[in-house]
Amino acid sequence: MELPTPQDLRERRTSLELTQSELADAAGVSQPLIARIEGGDVDPRLSTLRRIVNALEEAAGEVIRATDLMNRTVISVAPDDSVRAAVDRMEAEAYSQLPVLQNGIPVGSISQGDVIHAGENVGNLPVSEIMSESFPTVATDATVDEIRNLLDHYKAVMVTDGGETVGIITEADIAAHLS
Repeated sequence: MELPTPQDLRERRTSLELTQSELADAAGVSQPLIARIEGGDVDPRLSTLRRIVNALEEAAGEVIRATDLMNRTVISVAPDDSVRAAVDRMEAEAYSQLPVLQNGIPVGSISQGDVIHAGENVGNLPVSEIMSESFPTVATDATVDEIRNLLDHYKAVMVTDGGETVGIITEADIAAHLS
């Protein structure tokens, strides 16, 4: 990641026809701080710089959010469904893992690997007996960068609104959106 210079920030702000005050409000910082950064008088913390860059991207309409990427149809199983039913669902949908939802709230995940590691004769057990941890959750306004960071460590990301699941995002969804 290449950090923008003070000149880059000033040029980007003026090309978007934003005043320093408008950018400061959007980034949640003070106008004098924007002036000092653009003047090269101060080196901002990375978190501050990120908020300023995000505000500029938002103003330019370049920010991709979870709501833009997510699949609104979430194929899932419940914790008290049988493992056999979960396996049948994965096969029918051609997925290797599924989220486990209870009343719309993510409580775990189940994968073909979980079933294999559970051993033989587990088909009648409830999913809750062999499920793994839940996929991480993000709000509908999470940025694509935040989601990519999570997908570096997890197979999927659940999108929630008010605690209830409203979508799911995988690497394939990001690739499809960016291609």
